[in-house]
Amino acid sequence: MTLDPDAARLLEMARKAGKPPYETVDADTARQLYREGRRALQPEPLAVAETRDLSAPRPGGTVPLRLYRPDGATAGESLPVLIYFHGGGWVLGDIDSHDGVCRHLAARSGCAVVSVDYRMGPEHKFPAAVDDAVAATRWVAGNAAELGIDPARLAVAGDSAGGNLAAVVTLHERDAGGVAVGAQMLFYPATDFAMDTESHRLFGEGHLLTHAAMRWFQAQYLTAGDEADWRASPLRADDLAGLPTAYVITAGFDPLRDEGETYARRLVEAGVPVTTRRYTGQIHGFLTMGRIIAQSAEALDAAAKWLRTNL
Repeated sequence: MTLDPDAARLLEMARKAGKPPYETVDADTARQLYREGRRALQPEPLAVAETRDLSAPRPGGTVPLRLYRPDGATAGESLPVLIYFHGGGWVLGDIDSHDGVCRHLAARSGCAVVSVDYRMGPEHKFPAAVDDAVAATRWVAGNAAELGIDPARLAVAGDSAGGNLAAVVTLHERDAGGVAVGAQMLFYPATDFAMDTESHRLFGEGHLLTHAAMRWFQAQYLTAGDEADWRASPLRADDLAGLPTAYVITAGFDPLRDEGETYARRLVEAGVPVTTRRYTGQIHGFLTMGRIIAQSAEALDAAAKWLRTNL
């Protein structure tokens, strides 16, 4: 494999910037570093017809949401909907950090998108993020008429930690007989906290996301022993049968590559229709780096096309 030239340029920019690794600072400082990175790397956002900030109830509080409706959607039209969970290691990121991705998916797919601002560690340990993801999914489905969406055409998606949550929501709702999720899109998902794959060994240093950072994220998010729970490590779920059709993106130079591809293979073995795409020259997180990495827009366009076809 050869590193994509844009990805190589971004890695060199990161090296020269000399920002401290996440695992060497506290969570608040890490969040600020992440916000600065997103502002520098996100391209100009695509236009949509409407954005609306909402909230879904959960025990003891609410989950902030943002609804995007694409251009061309009429006021009374009932649209397919994608519920999106942002990445950031269950510690970093928010609705704003992934605003560009959600706008792109809405604009290119013709679907409504609902972005979810779930609780994160270390302030809110596992399974708070899972609980919020489930609560948001159920609220969106249960308030479809008011939101102008079609609950029979509902998908979930996320990148990295968000891909983990999207996978977990499909499992949770299958087992609970809850929301009928029609499709799942997993973008370089984290699926197993074992973190002992060949891609972790090959790319755990020098490719932006490091093995050390992943261990730090784990410490912020989980309590000892939680890693064995399928709600933290969906690859460890006993049975993946009966899950919705899946679109799984991985990146060739990503420590999470192998666990994402193993999850996709297990879905296939369980009889789930799966479309996979490895962007061989890319690094973890490239979908949010479109100002530097041109292939980001191509990958989001392809994901939006798949969504449009499968909803």
